[in-house]
Amino acid sequence: MAKPMVASIYNCATLFLFCIIPFAFSQQPLVLKCHNGPLLKDKITVNLIWYGKFTPSQRSIIVDFILSLSSPKLRVPSASSWWETTQKYKSGSSTLVVGKQVLLENYPLGKILKNSHLPALSRKFNDVNTISVILTAKDVAIEGFCMRCGTHGSTRVGRGIFFWVGNSETQCPGQCAWPFHQPIYGPQTPPLVAPNGDVGVDGMVINLATLLANTGPGDAPLEAVSACTGIFGSASYPGYPGNLLVEKSTGASYNANGVNGRKYLLPAMWDPKKSTCETLV
Repeated sequence: MAKPMVASIYNCATLFLFCIIPFAFSQQPLVLKCHNGPLLKDKITVNLIWYGKFTPSQRSIIVDFILSLSSPKLRVPSASSWWETTQKYKSGSSTLVVGKQVLLENYPLGKILKNSHLPALSRKFNDVNTISVILTAKDVAIEGFCMRCGTHGSTRVGRGIFFWVGNSETQCPGQCAWPFHQPIYGPQTPPLVAPNGDVGVDGMVINLATLLANTGPGDAPLEAVSACTGIFGSASYPGYPGNLLVEKSTGASYNANGVNGRKYLLPAMWDPKKSTCETLV
């Protein structure tokens, strides 16, 4: 039987859980500190709550990504080799499996959601060793969207943890779907071609990957990917995601292979052994 998920809840009035990443513009190594957020280990079931209308193709992009993280026999560089970086933290990495899925295509809470709606939606799945991922469609607005592209929190009932990630295709692609869209700020480099042909959903993969890695390592600073914001390949610099692989037939940029022939663009992750942002290419 799998061991119960280790969950430590940040004792703060705010619902959402964050870790501070202090650093200075100096030659000193980056120091990451954790403030007792939710910790995950062992086998974790990822349940999906689709809020709004998603096509079967869009849903399969997300499902295949989660499956790819724990599929070791993929061509490298792969999504699973990216996830293996979490093994370098003391508690090791988690094995992720896709659990139940709920389709809420009739917008039961409307198309404008408040933050308080997220834990309510996540209580559809409130079991130990699970993550409830709430995925909102491109026509759903949520409080604070675009100032953040996703978040994680706890229901405080049982030991359930939830994520929220929104499709930013029509609301703020320059913030939450970069580098597949022209950035709203900073250097105006040309956007990349999305590996699965969907700017909004391929952007959601990046943000979901960030949340999973930020919460995944058992003793990690909960911002293992946020410490490497904007870095996807080697030689990255502000406004340039780095050197990436390119699919000849489509011109799409990617750095990770997945199941069912999928390709993904995944963010760099902080490597605690090397004290650097580790990229796949």
